[in-house]
Amino acid sequence: MKIKLSRLNDNFLFEGYNEQGNKIKLDNTTLPQAEGASPMEAVLMAVAGCSGIDIIAILKKQRQQITNFSIEVEGERMQVDEAKPFKSIHLKFIIDGEVEPRKALKAAELSFEKYCSVSKSLNPDIKISYEAVINGNRAED
Repeated sequence: MKIKLSRLNDNFLFEGYNEQGNKIKLDNTTLPQAEGASPMEAVLMAVAGCSGIDIIAILKKQRQQITNFSIEVEGERMQVDEAKPFKSIHLKFIIDGEVEPRKALKAAELSFEKYCSVSKSLNPDIKISYEAVINGNRAED
């Protein structure tokens, strides 16, 4: 796996792209008129994207019919040092369709315990939690 990051302006805007040419922009979002996500926002997007791909793949194998899928993510950062790493990350999977709630929760569990390379690459001290909302109702264990 290989990516390249190139600076696009005189400030902090970067464009990263992979070997297939797919691009993302990263910027310093503490400045006005930032044109990309912050690197820490990109980490949250990567966790969400990785787990989302896992969950959809698992539910498709189980013949669950997904009509809409989105993810809301909140990351809480430590305020103790200069780096400010994540302390916790919470994901809310919002799924519509003919999907059994217990299967959605199990798919999320499998993603974080077994499959999601991004979450497994993070510091193990980061608490990752999740919930699933199926057709507007919070799924219960």
